[in-house]
Amino acid sequence: MSIRILIADDHGVVRQGLRMYLSLDPELEVVGEASTGDEALEQARSLLPDVVLMDLIMPGMDGITAIQQIRKEKLPTEIIAVTSVVDDSLIYGALRAGALGYLLKDTQAEDLCRAIKAAANGQVQLSPQIAARLVREVKVAESPEILTPRETAVLTLIAKGKSNKELADDLAITEKTVKTHVSNILSKLNLPSRTQAALYAIRMGLVDVNMDDRNSSVASQETQAS
Repeated sequence: MSIRILIADDHGVVRQGLRMYLSLDPELEVVGEASTGDEALEQARSLLPDVVLMDLIMPGMDGITAIQQIRKEKLPTEIIAVTSVVDDSLIYGALRAGALGYLLKDTQAEDLCRAIKAAANGQVQLSPQIAARLVREVKVAESPEILTPRETAVLTLIAKGKSNKELADDLAITEKTVKTHVSNILSKLNLPSRTQAALYAIRMGLVDVNMDDRNSSVASQETQAS
């Protein structure tokens, strides 16, 4: 089954280019396009794509607001914020709103495809440099509920970039149970997304942001900031 994608960008040439790149991968399918945040929200509601590629600067409702609304409505889709510039306020805003990660618009086609597939599996995609910049922005609840040992194990693996399936395999539990643990973790820590949870884990010292093993850390070559 292919991964269904919605492209939201106010520039037609960008949407056309992304559609062309993605059409070369048989595992990916572009099911819709939007040129404003309002259109992106409406398309997300009606199409229920697996992944939304969301431009952050669009007329009317901007991308960050659209991300917030999609997350608020609990639509079953993951969101990758897409931007042409490295702007801390945009990156922080997108991740706080609930984006799973972000890409620059000059990302290579093969890296874009890998990032989409990772996002569809719920994997957080952040480079060490970006994680280091973002971790200080994570708001730690004043009196967070104490996580159980199993929830702490799940949180640690989330920060290492593990998908739900990998979490289930590593902990010998079902994916449904993993989703329940993730939901409980976000609720207890008052965090909006897995990305924020991963950054929280780094801030609390559960994961070393400078780990070299990219397969077992929050690092990813898909989201280079420099």
